[in-house]
Amino acid sequence: MNIIVCIKQVPDTTEIKIDPQTNTLIRDGVESIINPFDLYAIEEAVRLKEKYGGKVTAISMGPLQVEKALRDSVAMGVDDIILLSDRKFAGADTWATSLTLAAAIKKVGDYDLLLFGQQAIDGDTAQVGPGVAAHLNIAQTCFVSKIIEVGKEYISVERLMETGFDKIKMHLPAAITVVKDINIPRLPSLRGKRNAKKAQLQTWTADDLGLEEDKIGLNGSPTQVVKIFSPKISKTGEKYELPPEELAEILYKKLKELGK
Repeated sequence: MNIIVCIKQVPDTTEIKIDPQTNTLIRDGVESIINPFDLYAIEEAVRLKEKYGGKVTAISMGPLQVEKALRDSVAMGVDDIILLSDRKFAGADTWATSLTLAAAIKKVGDYDLLLFGQQAIDGDTAQVGPGVAAHLNIAQTCFVSKIIEVGKEYISVERLMETGFDKIKMHLPAAITVVKDINIPRLPSLRGKRNAKKAQLQTWTADDLGLEEDKIGLNGSPTQVVKIFSPKISKTGEKYELPPEELAEILYKKLKELGK
């Protein structure tokens, strides 16, 4: 079974800073990590490989420093790593990112399953996984908490819902996004770390993928961030120490004033 897992390198959430002039995240000098949700996708991909055979390929789009995230995935058990890096990719929204990743997956060619973390912690859109599936015209489902069974032509999964879960059966190839409930990511082994250092990294550009400049990056993004800011946190309140019946009357009056 050949699996492709798409991962992203993100700033550590404890170190996020915003440039007030450009309204973008300041990444220089900020520690970057594998998107935490993607660790569960990597772990599940490796478990499936160990159970059914095949190989796992990790793909990421970003600047050259993303190589570290990809090598960290090798330390967890990934076999092949591919970096999509080109200035033309800069500024991509979820649509342009999905298009670029889909083009890379087409270039890889032989795959049965695509795995994604449920969302990236720096954007929280949860759109890239479904977007890639749409560009590839393959079956997809999100928020998978358990893979029940994998056959030669299908996969059965449990998908988390607000009131419980659904059981979904899809034809392969398919794409799924996974939630944290699905597993506990392993720590890199010593052998894995050695493999990570020796792993051959393939780096592909827009020309390698045959993508037109007006379809990728900022030029190909139908959405753009106009403004980004940290919300102001303010707290107000009133404290009453009264018998229950008097508190109930005060609460009733307050809610009525608020139109509740």
